[in-house]
Amino acid sequence: MAIAERAWSAQPQSTAAPAVEVVVPVLDEIGVLAASVRRLHAYLLGSFPFTFRITIADNGSSDGTWEEAQALAAELPHVHAVRLGVRGRGGALRKVWSESDAAVLSYMDVDLSTDLSALLPLVAPLLSGHSDLAIGSRLKRDARVVRGPKRELISRCYNVLLHAVLRARFSDAQCGFKAIRADRARQLLPLVEDRGWFFDTELLVRAERMGMRIHEVPVDWVDDPDSRVDIVATALADLRGVARLVRDLGRDRAPIAAALSSEQPPSFGVQALRFGAIGVVSTLAYIALFIAFRSVVTAQTANAAALLATAVANTAANRRFTFAVRGRVRAARHQAQGLVVFALALALTAGCLALLRALDPHASRVAELTVLVGANLAATVLRFILLRGWVFRARRAAPILEQGDQTE
Repeated sequence: MAIAERAWSAQPQSTAAPAVEVVVPVLDEIGVLAASVRRLHAYLLGSFPFTFRITIADNGSSDGTWEEAQALAAELPHVHAVRLGVRGRGGALRKVWSESDAAVLSYMDVDLSTDLSALLPLVAPLLSGHSDLAIGSRLKRDARVVRGPKRELISRCYNVLLHAVLRARFSDAQCGFKAIRADRARQLLPLVEDRGWFFDTELLVRAERMGMRIHEVPVDWVDDPDSRVDIVATALADLRGVARLVRDLGRDRAPIAAALSSEQPPSFGVQALRFGAIGVVSTLAYIALFIAFRSVVTAQTANAAALLATAVANTAANRRFTFAVRGRVRAARHQAQGLVVFALALALTAGCLALLRALDPHASRVAELTVLVGANLAATVLRFILLRGWVFRARRAAPILEQGDQTE
């Protein structure tokens, strides 16, 4: 692996980690680098409400781009530069993102084809914890795009291919305007093999397969007429990447299930409040179902049927809202564990009901319901303990860092 050479800004820096790191990958971009970085820097200083760092990631330039990057890092606060001797945009992003201390990691093309006003909508859902990744999309309805018909056709055909072959649901894999939460990057980057242009697509496909949420932002985008990207070579490389990813996913070479992690679990107090709210709804549903079933079956059968009907929905709701676990991975396992918890709750309530019958063989249905509600309250406490400590026990995940005002 190539060793990165760094040029840190000579300006006074805050010791706090930035909220957002904006990486600008470059390869022989001496003609546009300075103007683009100055424009981006001015925008972030004047209009961006979060702390930031701009990192120029030079991956093998030979035209003076690295020297220009060093000069910009020495001149502008919050601007850093990194040089890798090996070419490849994906490799440059992987290197910088892996070593970053920012809460959200982003990148944009050096030509700034995407309007910078889309940056805040891109990163805000990640900083709030709403989404895991965010991408700029030129193919969403509200996007405004200026580019030639050839590039438009290639882009749309490529995304149709991804939808058909890899079952992708995102709309635009190739737009050079993306962001990811740092904790999600730590999960995904070890799985991404590509170091070139296919890096973006592989990152997004693997994220979807892991159940991560991808937020899409319609962007205003103007094609760079001086772009030196070899469209044919890039398209062929992307096709090879698609074929390799299909093969890897088909052979289970991608350890997606093992890498899945839940969001940072809410605090105990928040979990208790959410569990209680879901429990109230579940109890009301249980009572309604018990009354309906009791008119045609015995009390024990009605109790079991009502508990089973509400147990699956209760487990799913607590998985998503109380313990903040998303995605389909381990969902079946969680439901199976939830059914074990259900069995214990059934044993508790059935035992209480049997005790009532032993004490009063002619107990009324009101008495039955009263005993069952009390038993269900005890079962609810047991359910919370088991769900929190066994089924959805907290896994370590790096939290999103708190955001502060921009400091010089």
